[in-house]
Amino acid sequence: MLRLASSSETRAMLLREAGIEFLQESVDFDEDKIVANSPKNFVYQATLGKYEANLKAFGYEDYPILVADTVVTSQGQILRKARCRDDARNILMTQSGNITSIITCMIFQSPEQKIIDISSTDYIFDNFDLDDLDRYLEGNDWRGKAGACMVEGFCKEYIKEVRGDESTAMGLHVEILKRFM
Repeated sequence: MLRLASSSETRAMLLREAGIEFLQESVDFDEDKIVANSPKNFVYQATLGKYEANLKAFGYEDYPILVADTVVTSQGQILRKARCRDDARNILMTQSGNITSIITCMIFQSPEQKIIDISSTDYIFDNFDLDDLDRYLEGNDWRGKAGACMVEGFCKEYIKEVRGDESTAMGLHVEILKRFM
């Protein structure tokens, strides 16, 4: 049993599918104050900030703690969570027909061990159909998603090639985590 210090439904689903028992509770961390010169540095700082906030709130003595964060990057830009529909459209159009890297960092802490992992999955996307994009934007599934991207949803049919593990792109590299559980 571990404490998933994340409100992500997708991370919870990945843990369930991996057969890892968990309870889910977390405290917030403000990522807006992070200044980073690269996507990997940004995702590490965000994960570390979440780790420190949740470690202070919960510790790891009763349950090991797991925190994670994900960042999306394409064409040299860090693509954060969209603030509005127009922002989501611009972020997704940056990815359309390009290589998009989804980078996930996780920190796992138990009394016996501490694991820090940064993994990346690259997607080569075909050009998005604009009518399909509009339907996706209307559905609001892009809300709360790094890069407004759902590789398990809207973006799936546009994937030409994948380099890396899909779980990393979904927000938690469970294959690495399972090795230490």
